[in-house]
Amino acid sequence: MMQVRSMLNKKWLIWSALLALACLLSACGFHLRGASEFPFKTIAVVGSETTPMGAAIRRNLRGQANTQLLDNENEADVVLQILSERPEKVILSLTVQGLVREYTLNSYLTFQVRNSYGKIYLPPTTIVLHRTISYNENVVLSKASEEAMLYKDMQGDIVQQVVRRLSVLKMD
Repeated sequence: MMQVRSMLNKKWLIWSALLALACLLSACGFHLRGASEFPFKTIAVVGSETTPMGAAIRRNLRGQANTQLLDNENEADVVLQILSERPEKVILSLTVQGLVREYTLNSYLTFQVRNSYGKIYLPPTTIVLHRTISYNENVVLSKASEEAMLYKDMQGDIVQQVVRRLSVLKMD
């Protein structure tokens, strides 16, 4: 009889802890980021048609449920014009022997948002991201793949920042 009561108490304690945990998680306000709500129905992207950044921006905008990506900028409510984009690799520090120890990887994207008539909704804006990477000449291939991964990660972050800026666009 005592073992049954002890087992019931353990089960009750486990279920209570799980319920308390579920209540805490639901009360913290956490929720998955859904599709962005844009203040326009159609958008065209001009510039950087063949670059990975341009392709990533177009792919993200195609995936938005409430906005349609158009090829013709004259038919779009807004035009996202990519003015420039560039990756950059700068030496950050050297060893005493003069060999590279660390690099800073920079990724720049300059864009503006306008309508098809030329009215500017968002003036030219530059997003800059930096990442630091250590370097070792003994593992050149792994450092090259790490560098490519960091650039891809920065590209994703820049795309998310562009989407967030588009979602808060003031269209007067």
